[in-house]
Amino acid sequence: MSKLRRSFFVGLYCAATLLMAPAWAELSDYSDRIAAVGGDRGFENQDQRLRALLDIVYDYQMTEFPESATWYGYPGQDHRWTDYSAAAIERRQREQRELLALLQRIPTAQLSAAAQLDYQLLHSELQMNVAAQAYADHLLPLNQMGGVQQDVARVLSIMSPRTAADYDNILSRLERVPQLVDQHLALLREGLARGITPPQITLRDVPQQVRNLLVDDPLSSPLLAAFRQYPEGLSQKQQRQLSERARKAFSGKVVPAYRELLAFLEDDYIPGARQAVGLSELPQGSQWYAHRVRRSTTTGLTPRQIHDKGLEEVRRIRAAMQQIIEQTGFDGDFAAFTDFLRSDPQFYYDSEEELIRSYRDISKRADPELVKLFGVLPRLPYGVMPIPAHAAKSQTTAYYFPGSPEAGRAGIFFANTYNLKSRPKWEMEALSLHEAVPGHHLQIALAQEQTDMHPWRRQLLHITAYVEGWGLYSESLGELMGFYRDPYSKFGQLTYEMWRAIRLVVDTGIHQLGWSRQRAIDFFKANSAKSEHDIEVEIDRYIVWPAQALAYKIGELKIKELRAYAQNKMGNEFDIRAFHDLVLASGPVPLDILEQRVKGWVE
Repeated sequence: MSKLRRSFFVGLYCAATLLMAPAWAELSDYSDRIAAVGGDRGFENQDQRLRALLDIVYDYQMTEFPESATWYGYPGQDHRWTDYSAAAIERRQREQRELLALLQRIPTAQLSAAAQLDYQLLHSELQMNVAAQAYADHLLPLNQMGGVQQDVARVLSIMSPRTAADYDNILSRLERVPQLVDQHLALLREGLARGITPPQITLRDVPQQVRNLLVDDPLSSPLLAAFRQYPEGLSQKQQRQLSERARKAFSGKVVPAYRELLAFLEDDYIPGARQAVGLSELPQGSQWYAHRVRRSTTTGLTPRQIHDKGLEEVRRIRAAMQQIIEQTGFDGDFAAFTDFLRSDPQFYYDSEEELIRSYRDISKRADPELVKLFGVLPRLPYGVMPIPAHAAKSQTTAYYFPGSPEAGRAGIFFANTYNLKSRPKWEMEALSLHEAVPGHHLQIALAQEQTDMHPWRRQLLHITAYVEGWGLYSESLGELMGFYRDPYSKFGQLTYEMWRAIRLVVDTGIHQLGWSRQRAIDFFKANSAKSEHDIEVEIDRYIVWPAQALAYKIGELKIKELRAYAQNKMGNEFDIRAFHDLVLASGPVPLDILEQRVKGWVE
């Protein structure tokens, strides 16, 4: 067992109580900690034993995946990348099975109610991780949405160096890029040999993503942004030395590695990639997709049931959209109206600065309305920034990157400014409410600030149906917050709701029912006002992230169902602020557990 695996760093969350910790908490060796939990030695009760196992899982994930450690401010890992060698992947799979077996030895009947929830969540996560080992996800490490051609820049961009040691960490990562790329190339070659690749059509922009990193002037590269301006405290000599090391690492190590990746992508991988777009076309594809559906939705719904639910939602939302069209007095049918929304200059900004400024204005108008709907609000701030230019073309309209109280980093709502004529004004209110507040930033920041919640739950547990369901549900709160007064903005909100309903139809259509990419695009276009560029990017996202997009609408429908249940049962006693606080209080949980909690609260 390697030294890195055997030596774990004590998390920030327990630093204040370390001197008072029980004997088992002082163990730093991984195998000793596992043995202590397995042998049930030195624990006053089973809650403590489970807590010790959660500590192990938290430290394990932070050290096995150092990028997460950087993101969340966990110390000591900023110089490393995740090991994607075949041996490391096989070892991690074995260790996941061992952790699950160890968890199952803890008697749940002896746990407190709070600890039982921790147990349920950890058991569900480990069980899903083990079940996923039947499928070759590791052979799909790269697509247009992410991979070694984007992730290196993303990780380096969140490192905020203040000292020479911080810069040494960045340089260490730069110097290790060749090893990281080599490991990805090995996985890509194996996947290509076995016919397990992303569909060829989705890879069309990936070579350019690599080229965007291969600049003539090293200091103009997004990878070396930290070396363009230094913090106070570093002498001119130190700055010159660090800049020279950065140029040398970039030119001598990073560029050759990415050139090798680019050549392989263009000469071998993309020409040899599969033509079929559905996951069901791959070996064990139907079972693979069913597993992803279960993980994404945290329900027992089948792909066919989800498909039918999506068609039902499309019909309902389409009727509401027709009412808005009639309210505007537009003379024409649905297709003509959506063409009008896509093409009329009044709906578009002329500059990237105007677009970002408007997003910031919407977000700041939302902030003071939150107190009407929530009793507890987060302390962590957020900002609005454009998606980096080197990745914008193949990225979706917007996304949220969580901040970190431990790392002293605010949350960021990233908005896409590429191709301004595909970024209409009427979608901006719904999008802002989803990505910032009361959507992702509010929910994730509140979870991060739950100091009585274990850091594994607070930082690392991501239940897509809950997180994205909450984001979509947040869009529907806009009317209570004074938004959607303009009929075009209300149509935009319905367009976004329709967008997520369409996902239920096209995702299951592509991956289970044999739909072509073009059929999915045509269905999307016939029922939405989104631009053709956005539609193609979205469809390609669903193709390379099977089932992920199902979580949004399934989660939103469940939260709305539970709110209606509570209102019906409680009548005048129903308090929407208390309901929202309850839904958010435990952080992300599977939808069945959320239902148990809400119904228990109502009773």
